[in-house]
Amino acid sequence: MQWLYCDFHIHTTWSDGKNSLDNVVALYGEVGFDVIAITDHVLDSESISRYGRTASELFVMDESKFDAYQEALWGAARSAWEKYGMLVIPGVELTNNTNRYHILGLDIKEYISPDLGVEQIIESISRQQGISVACHPYSRNHSGDDPSFFLWENHERLATLFDAWEVANRDDLFNVVGLKKFNYIGSSDFHEKRHLLSWKTLLQCEKNVESVKEAIRKNDRVSLFLYRGGKIRHD
Repeated sequence: MQWLYCDFHIHTTWSDGKNSLDNVVALYGEVGFDVIAITDHVLDSESISRYGRTASELFVMDESKFDAYQEALWGAARSAWEKYGMLVIPGVELTNNTNRYHILGLDIKEYISPDLGVEQIIESISRQQGISVACHPYSRNHSGDDPSFFLWENHERLATLFDAWEVANRDDLFNVVGLKKFNYIGSSDFHEKRHLLSWKTLLQCEKNVESVKEAIRKNDRVSLFLYRGGKIRHD
């Protein structure tokens, strides 16, 4: 069974990314990635009210855009598979800046509100047979911020509820998270082209969505790698 080159945390112009969905698919497909997840932001309603701007002005999604977003992702998934043999998994980053937690939901089909509590969000993702990931759960050196402070503050209670924790995010390795031996992945948190050069995940499994999800859950054939450019696979 081959090792699959994966990135499970990617933003496009559907939220605050600088590259269109089509451009992101081409960027990853042309260098040979096997699996990517598109995870644009959905922001909690209290933050939207507090910032005093619309979701569009804040470069995030709301429920009104979710169906169109899903349709675009499924179209991109078909195109990516036909052109590159690359899986595109639809997802979101459930972004609660009020209570300070960010959660990836991978392979979800229905809208989930980021206003929900952490356990409710995880349960909603699980009901859709999706994958829940605790995003950048520790302070990030590249930005100095700590947007998921709540997750780390409550990690003992939440540890096994998540399918995985982000132990690497872009250029950061969260050693304190790794030392806990939680299920893990590493991701770019891609917003622009330079973020392609970052931590990623290797999974040893069949190249289909169900096998990828099961590999994340089992977490026994997983590794991190630091992508530094060039083609991954040569035909």
